[in-house]
Amino acid sequence: MTYRLPSLPLLRTFEAAARHLSFKKAAAEVCVTPAAVSQQIRALEAYLGVPLFHRKVRALALTEHGAAMLPGIRKGFDCLAAAVESTRQASAGPLVVTAPPSFASHWLVPRLPRFAAAHPDVDLRLASTSDTVDGPREASVLDSLRTDPREARSDVAILYGKGRYPGFRVVPLFAPDYVPVCAPSLVEAGLHAPPDLPRFALIHDDTLSDVGWTAWLHKAGLDPQLARRGRHFSNAALALAATLDGQGVVLAPRPLVAERIRAGHLVIPFDLGLPSPSAYYLVMHERVANRPAPQALERWLLHEAAQ
Repeated sequence: MTYRLPSLPLLRTFEAAARHLSFKKAAAEVCVTPAAVSQQIRALEAYLGVPLFHRKVRALALTEHGAAMLPGIRKGFDCLAAAVESTRQASAGPLVVTAPPSFASHWLVPRLPRFAAAHPDVDLRLASTSDTVDGPREASVLDSLRTDPREARSDVAILYGKGRYPGFRVVPLFAPDYVPVCAPSLVEAGLHAPPDLPRFALIHDDTLSDVGWTAWLHKAGLDPQLARRGRHFSNAALALAATLDGQGVVLAPRPLVAERIRAGHLVIPFDLGLPSPSAYYLVMHERVANRPAPQALERWLLHEAAQ
């Protein structure tokens, strides 16, 4: 079927002007001057043979013809956008996931073969940064998710924090409890109960702001001043590496060290947990939330977290 229609730029300009009821705002949206918008509207009115706007001194209003045409024009642009997006999704590139270093290396990476087996059509690429932990730098990750997808560094992120990310789809995964863990060699050296702890080095993950050794020592009935000593590391991945090397005892989120404990690389010398007020969340812009790959990742993560 052959359609006799005015040019797409004229219809786009009309829709913008009708939505804003302002030639100036429409001009800013379609990147032309207000005079050019006025000229395009007059060209469209000439094509249709009817006026579309009432032009007043400081106001703009739709005529009966303009108001009648607007819903159909909007529906048409919605259909065009849906068709373009559907085609873009079909040829979508990789799904880039950004996560905290410790979550990525100790929880997500060991499970990725299961995701690949279940979704061989999704090209998942993993990046990690400490900016994914709530704090002054976490905004940079959220800014990336807001970016045009052709320019964004990440499609979705896994954040550790309080879950307050306005304007995003936020899916809770799990809230870990923190337990003391160490290499088996420390248990062999006499670390069997909380009173033994002062004889061993404490390892600190400096990215933790709302849970740490001071609170755990208080809960265990030990002197919180013991938290002043020990070795400090800038992120959980480094702290766990030192722990695996037998350098001391670290407070670690139980789900992230479960595989290491099952494998015998780490042990929990005394099972006294400290609940975390923060949790891990899958976060994405609403723009990408309904795409097949992020939806598949969300379903899979929820299933894994439930295990």
